[in-house]
Amino acid sequence: MRNLLDLDPTVIEECRRLAAEIAREVTGFARARTTTSIERATLRWMGVEGADPEGVPLVNRVVEEARQAGALGLGIAIPFAGAMVRSGLSPQEAAQAIADGRLSLDRPPESLVPKCRSLARDLAEAGARRVQETVRQREQLIRDLGEGPHPLLYVIVASGNIYEDTLQAKVCVQAGAQVIAVIRSTAQSLLDYIPEGATTEGYGGTYATQMNFRIMRQALDEASRTHGRYVRLCNYASGLCMPEMSALGALERLDVMLNDALYGILFRDINMQRTLTDQAFSRRISAAAGIIINTGEDNYLTTADAFEAGHTVLASEFINEQIGLRCGLRPEQLGLGHAMQMNPWQEDMLLWEIAQAQLVREVFPRSPIKYMPPTRYMTGDIFRGHVQDALFNLVSVWTGQGIHLLGMMTEAMHTPHVHDRVLALESARMIQQAARHLEEEVRFQPDGRIQRRAREVLDRAEALLRQVRDRGLFQALAEGVFADIPRSPEGGRGLDGVALREPDYENPVEEVLDRMTDQEGDR
Repeated sequence: MRNLLDLDPTVIEECRRLAAEIAREVTGFARARTTTSIERATLRWMGVEGADPEGVPLVNRVVEEARQAGALGLGIAIPFAGAMVRSGLSPQEAAQAIADGRLSLDRPPESLVPKCRSLARDLAEAGARRVQETVRQREQLIRDLGEGPHPLLYVIVASGNIYEDTLQAKVCVQAGAQVIAVIRSTAQSLLDYIPEGATTEGYGGTYATQMNFRIMRQALDEASRTHGRYVRLCNYASGLCMPEMSALGALERLDVMLNDALYGILFRDINMQRTLTDQAFSRRISAAAGIIINTGEDNYLTTADAFEAGHTVLASEFINEQIGLRCGLRPEQLGLGHAMQMNPWQEDMLLWEIAQAQLVREVFPRSPIKYMPPTRYMTGDIFRGHVQDALFNLVSVWTGQGIHLLGMMTEAMHTPHVHDRVLALESARMIQQAARHLEEEVRFQPDGRIQRRAREVLDRAEALLRQVRDRGLFQALAEGVFADIPRSPEGGRGLDGVALREPDYENPVEEVLDRMTDQEGDR
């Protein structure tokens, strides 16, 4: 990566050092706790699927029994394996029997603990083999088919009906899409369970379920073979079921998952203790499964001024990077997010956006940066919107972004139709082709406007990271440092699902994940 901005490497190094101290605090906090959603993810990894006759997922029924008994801090794996040993049932049958009240979830006697521990580890290893097979399949398909030029063109489908989504996705792939994201139904992140089965109704998007993941994966594999390039599938690992979503994404071969340290806290008012604990486990799963995570710093600029708050985006990216690395993610899996959200009528707006985009690209040279389109100043004027998106497309290819989420000219009017997506793809592809080698030809004026702006943002990010390091991330969030939205460490949804780990807490899935990613974390 060329240093077009003439950035001071000592400042970048200091930002990383400060972010690493913040990340150490966060991952240490997470390692001392577990949550209902971590334990449910553990059961899913160990092979439990399905729901009871009322539609309540079996993993919820089993983990809720442990929580009600005050045993969540011991971990679910050994008691669940104990129920299997006593009954001779499979994981699925044992979960159903516990849900029906035919089997208890007691801590096994010491004489049975070695056998229970061995069984739980065998189930964790079986889950690992399933995930390793998805990694092998992805790598083989990319070797065989390739995936086309970068930045990868990322398109959202959001009909509410998974079968309609597959049709729209195939049209988009034909038009040039390289990543298909199935946006979730509105407010699904606030549900403390994952619905079962294929779904055909959803508001503002389609429910994320294991079956829906499977259906779309199959459709995209068919489209990949038809069009001769591997198409990546994206969904969400965020909200109250963050670890479970990651587990299902790993098992069903998703390639990209939205997974941010702070998004759920700021924009969905999910308790920060719950979110940061869930996130650490979730990222270990993504690391093991070869999934690229996308972070959500772009959302900060929907509530804070993009010019004034550019440094908060960069500071958060440093924090997300260091948390991700501590969870076993490689830089190539860190799709750090930013967006073009400045007022299009601001003088030199294009220069400032180039400075921000190039800054992020140079600071994180190995990461597939996710660049988000303009949304805040979309008005419903489709012609103006198409021009704004064209500027975004130009900056994206010019600064060498990795993942390019397409803007839609009908943003702010309605959920875009499939023809809106095709037009967006046509514009992005035309500009990519026309400006393919522009990055190699351009140099910035030494100490000119772009270089000075980039250095200013970097310096302000360093100062903010120092402030967050000194106060702690929890206090910084309470003060509204990011996105101008304050949150309380004791407030928000989901705190009742957090438990301190007991001294004899065991989770063989976590042990397997640490081994798969060569991580020992903060044990």
